[in-house]
Amino acid sequence: MIRKQIIPLLLLAVTPASAQQTITLQISNPSKIVRTDAPVAISLSEYGDIKSALVTIDGNEIPCQLDDFDKDGVFDELAFVADLDKKQKKRVDITLYKNGTPRTYQPRTFAEIVIRNPKVTEKNKHDIYLSSITVDKETANSYNVLHHHGVAFESELIALRIYFDQRQTLDLYGKFHKGLELKDTQFYTSKEQKQQGYGDDVLWVGNTFGLGALRGWNGTEPTMLSDVQHRTQRILAKGPVRTIIEVEDNGWTVSPSLQPINMIIRYTLYAGHRDFNVDVRFNRNVPEYQFATGIINVKESEEFTDKDGLRGCWGTDWPSTDTLNWKRETVGLGIYIPTLHRVSEQPANKDNYGYVVKATDNQLHYNLVYTSANEEFGYHQAKDWFNFLKEWKKELLSPIDVRIVN
Repeated sequence: MIRKQIIPLLLLAVTPASAQQTITLQISNPSKIVRTDAPVAISLSEYGDIKSALVTIDGNEIPCQLDDFDKDGVFDELAFVADLDKKQKKRVDITLYKNGTPRTYQPRTFAEIVIRNPKVTEKNKHDIYLSSITVDKETANSYNVLHHHGVAFESELIALRIYFDQRQTLDLYGKFHKGLELKDTQFYTSKEQKQQGYGDDVLWVGNTFGLGALRGWNGTEPTMLSDVQHRTQRILAKGPVRTIIEVEDNGWTVSPSLQPINMIIRYTLYAGHRDFNVDVRFNRNVPEYQFATGIINVKESEEFTDKDGLRGCWGTDWPSTDTLNWKRETVGLGIYIPTLHRVSEQPANKDNYGYVVKATDNQLHYNLVYTSANEEFGYHQAKDWFNFLKEWKKELLSPIDVRIVN
């Protein structure tokens, strides 16, 4: 499961001016749980303008990804995923080049922001793509600005979108088979595509948390992000190894009694994963602020909680008000809130299984995961899903170890 290791690599004896630099890591699995596609990310801040990279394990090249977060033309991180057996250690050799271009690999993640093209009539054929979009407070209905109502992103296992409005809800797409689909369906799967085995929207979210939307908290209930000066969605990365999405709210008045704040929520989804990180940062320390998140109480769902930050549900409901053209969908949802950020677990109500959360200094972190019962590769009973959630938490609390061995 996702537990990104960002290694600064400050101890290496290398010559910054050299055209090629070699780094050797040891990655190890401390647990008795087999790790598939365990993510690793290393900082490149000490290495100047890196243009390309080669990563090998046991002499075999594996896909890697170079990401430029601030869009200054210099790559900030290198990321890859690796498989590790129980208690296994592996050597990773990384070669950084100051010339060339990034290597090309088969994509395992994808993201898109799409504007409607008025000349296109088919809902999955729109072709105006953006990497970022910002709207002002005066925009009355930002939900309808974008084609599928917000940025959408996926791995081979899952796909989802984030509503571009005051809810910022995460809405879910369920797959039957592993693979990337959003480029083809754009979250609006045609009848022909459904017959070919493509997935579709599997959750009705309304004004609920959906899967882990972050909201304000007024002391008794969650509050929307209604009073925001500028609202932004951007794609930071959509490479072969991971996709990274940011949602930014500038000038958010959480409460009339509190000063407005700026907030950036970063979602990181790795190849081969159905779970992803949520990392929130504010423009200043916010010790007096409280927030809310959680998961939707799917109609007649069965709840699971360990009363220590892990909570999930399993339920079945219509994903749309159109019950003639849609079928009832069964989903399993999960959220983990670390102790550091957890204020309280709220009693379930008709809408949500919620938490009150807080930042530490100016940061907040939690993890989300889901499954659709349509998956041929996934989970089909509440018991199995809840057992998975328990193992998922163990993995989150026991990340792989990454060490420099040069």
